[in-house]
Amino acid sequence: MATTPGAAMTFGTEPVGSASETDVETTTIAEELLDQALAERRALVRLCLYALDRARSSGVVERIEEGLADVGVTAVRPDGERFDPSRHEAGGTVPTDDAALAGLVAETEVVGFVDRGRTLRAPIVTVYTAR
Repeated sequence: MATTPGAAMTFGTEPVGSASETDVETTTIAEELLDQALAERRALVRLCLYALDRARSSGVVERIEEGLADVGVTAVRPDGERFDPSRHEAGGTVPTDDAALAGLVAETEVVGFVDRGRTLRAPIVTVYTAR
C-alpha cells in the first residue's frame, strides 16, 4: 500500500472513534483493573493474616510477615509502650509493684497489623496494672 507523505493510513471502512472516546474507554478499563487489583490485594492480605494466625512454625510466621511488610502491611507488637485503647485491645492485665510499669504493655498476645497507616487489626495485649 503506497501512501503520500503526510497522508493518514486507514484500514477497512469503519470510522475510528475520536480520541476523547478512546481516552474515556481506556480510563474506564484502567479504573476497573485498578479496582480489581485492589480488591485482590485486600483478599490476599486477609488470606495471609488467616494463615499467619494458624502457622505453627516461627520461620513461616517470619516469612509471611516479611512478605506482608514488602507490600506495606506491618506487624504491630507494642510491648513496652504505653497502653492506648484507641490503638490496642486489652486482653488481660498483670499486676506489678513497679509504678513505672503501670499502664505499659507487658506482652502482645495477638499481633496487630497496619496497612500503610490504616489499622487492619489492633494488637491484643496484656497491660501492667499497679497493685
